[in-house]
Amino acid sequence: MDNFHLLALIVFITLAFEFTNGWHDAASSIATIVSTRVLKPTWAVAWAAFWNFIAAFVFGTAVAKTMGTGLVKLELVDAHVILAGLLGAIIWNYGTIRLGIPCSSSHALMGGYGGAAFAAAGLRALQLKGWVEPVIFIFVAPFIGMAAGAVVTVITSWVVRRMSPNYVDNWFRRLQLVSAAAFSFGHGTSDAQKGMGIITAALVAGHVLPNYGVPYWVIICCHLAIAAGTMAGGWRVVKTMGQKITKLSPFGGFAAETSAALTLIATAHAGIPVSTTHVITGAIAGVGSSRRFSAVRWGVTRRIVWAWIFTIPGAGLMGAIFFHLFRYWGR
Repeated sequence: MDNFHLLALIVFITLAFEFTNGWHDAASSIATIVSTRVLKPTWAVAWAAFWNFIAAFVFGTAVAKTMGTGLVKLELVDAHVILAGLLGAIIWNYGTIRLGIPCSSSHALMGGYGGAAFAAAGLRALQLKGWVEPVIFIFVAPFIGMAAGAVVTVITSWVVRRMSPNYVDNWFRRLQLVSAAAFSFGHGTSDAQKGMGIITAALVAGHVLPNYGVPYWVIICCHLAIAAGTMAGGWRVVKTMGQKITKLSPFGGFAAETSAALTLIATAHAGIPVSTTHVITGAIAGVGSSRRFSAVRWGVTRRIVWAWIFTIPGAGLMGAIFFHLFRYWGR
């Protein structure tokens, strides 16, 4: 396969990955608003997809740069490595969707990309310093979301302490539309940038671009793909996120979405590729535990955390396998 067709395939598969990312993380975006019955699932995914796409016109490309140049040394990889990493991430994503496990699409992409690069050139292909923050935030991001969820819950509880329960419920049903939009906005800018980084890295490695800089058409295409994936939905994961971790009211849904949105926007601005799923799971747990510790089904949460821990090495193994398959077939 010549360079042009290989790059075209990488662009197509990256957009397919972003579609699966939206499909997978749609659950994170709409779980609270569906579980509280503020919107029906069809309207919820349309609302989330709209704000996924709008994010393209607001934020920069700090996370894309981290993904494209901060994890792997571009001079030591080629398009085959990037393609193998993408396929490894997609296979891992698809497997967790089928199992209904809310794993991180972002970390699957990082793992697949890193695993393929390691298979190609060993440890020297990895920018080890660039992996420190993303790996730390596997563990830190859920706790940030949890703390933010608890703080927002306490503050809003104090604000509405003198209001009747019916009045509070009615108002927060309306406010959840705003918080869900904010969360989907943060999801769009955080996760679409990861695909943007991969496509731009492929263009640089393939000598189409002289230096790293995300083209505007890449920004638009990645946001369109993630929005389309959100429209497709991910109903098994919605059930896990919205019903199995803790029972949410419109008030709790607002607190979870608002705290997660603030966390995602802040980390995107800092260029840290965190997991949308990790953040919203922590936020939901924080909202539940602020009422009482036993309100959170910690057994479900523990299983989710184990899945998070295995995502990068698991997707990395998939990426490495695909790279060796490509090398074997290319003989």
